[in-house]
Amino acid sequence: MYAINEAGWLLNADHCPSPNFNARPNSRDISLLVIHNISLPAGKFGLPYIRQLFCNTLDCECDPSFADLKGLEVSAHLLIARDGSITQFVPFTERAWHAGVSQFCGRENCNDFSIGVELEGDDTTPYTEQQYRELQLVTQTLQCYYPGITKERIVGHCDIAPGRKTDPGPVFDWEYYKKALD
Repeated sequence: MYAINEAGWLLNADHCPSPNFNARPNSRDISLLVIHNISLPAGKFGLPYIRQLFCNTLDCECDPSFADLKGLEVSAHLLIARDGSITQFVPFTERAWHAGVSQFCGRENCNDFSIGVELEGDDTTPYTEQQYRELQLVTQTLQCYYPGITKERIVGHCDIAPGRKTDPGPVFDWEYYKKALD
């Protein structure tokens, strides 16, 4: 298990503060973990573009597929790269902008009460063992610090924004991941 400091930063992560966050309505109401995937360009891994996107420094002219990202302000709390390395962009105590229009158990605006973890990947490429291992450790740490995040309250982006989002995709092994949490 890892440690989180009083400011909401995971101690073993690389910290790369994003400007794309704001205050939660109630920082004691963290009770949902949302798992996403991201790759920039789509299906390409190990490049600096995700970090640049979350920090508003992405040159949208460097790849034609980035045109739709111009002016977009998004973030996540964590990114777990293919090699298992972890980057934190927003402290857990703050509201990252990862879920967009979303709903869970009748409650809208999931950013208000959730933590967003991005896995470097896409809907069709299997995730790495290192990613599953780090996601498990991060999840167990978050559950310790935020007991409202139960197994039943760990979801994919597809679950809170159905029809709009598909991540973490059909290749994400939910059974394997949740069994590792026992």
